[in-house]
Amino acid sequence: MLVYADLPMSEVVEEHPSLIPVINRFGIRLGLGDKTVEEICADYGLDTDFLLAVVNTFLNEEFFPEKKLQTFHTSQIVEYLIKTNQDYFRYQLPNIERHLTSFIHRSTPGNQTLVLIGKFFSTFKDELVARMENDDKEWFPYCLALSEKLKDQKIGINTHPRETAEDALEELLADLKRIMVKHLSGEYDVNLCYAVIFSINSLERDIKQHNRIRYRILAPMVEAMEKIQV
Repeated sequence: MLVYADLPMSEVVEEHPSLIPVINRFGIRLGLGDKTVEEICADYGLDTDFLLAVVNTFLNEEFFPEKKLQTFHTSQIVEYLIKTNQDYFRYQLPNIERHLTSFIHRSTPGNQTLVLIGKFFSTFKDELVARMENDDKEWFPYCLALSEKLKDQKIGINTHPRETAEDALEELLADLKRIMVKHLSGEYDVNLCYAVIFSINSLERDIKQHNRIRYRILAPMVEAMEKIQV
């Protein structure tokens, strides 16, 4: 299923609650009423085509409007990725950490599997925070400065599909989930276990879609602009 401009936004979100953090990055809050996607975008001063491109990319693994996304301005891509990083830092990381801490404290003391799970999450958190800090201080400012410098020039971007490299963050989350599913032992709170696994799975999927835009859209944009500069 694809989301279209004339669909009621509330129906889309009811069917796909995983979109809540995505629309939050555009500043859209719940309490959507019966307005269509296009009407909601108009209320919030958003580019409907860009929001639909991001939403459909997030929902559908096979859908990736590479050529369409490459028609948007670099600042739109960067702004969305900045909001995504902020969402991870303010909400998704603390959510997993809160559930994981409770899960460990309420499980069998001295369980080495839980110690390993805690270490894996700490490693993942450190890696993610380091990447976000690099984004904020170096990568995103560089992308925006390059775009501003070449704003009056036509950028010819290679639209041939690019394969994304294996991402360390995705691998760490997959390993963390795998350890819990395969090697968890002792007594533990089942509800908290569900909460940890579901929140990890949600973030893993989110980062995967985030990386598709990051590596297959923004990176080629920057490469094309760098070639013009040479």
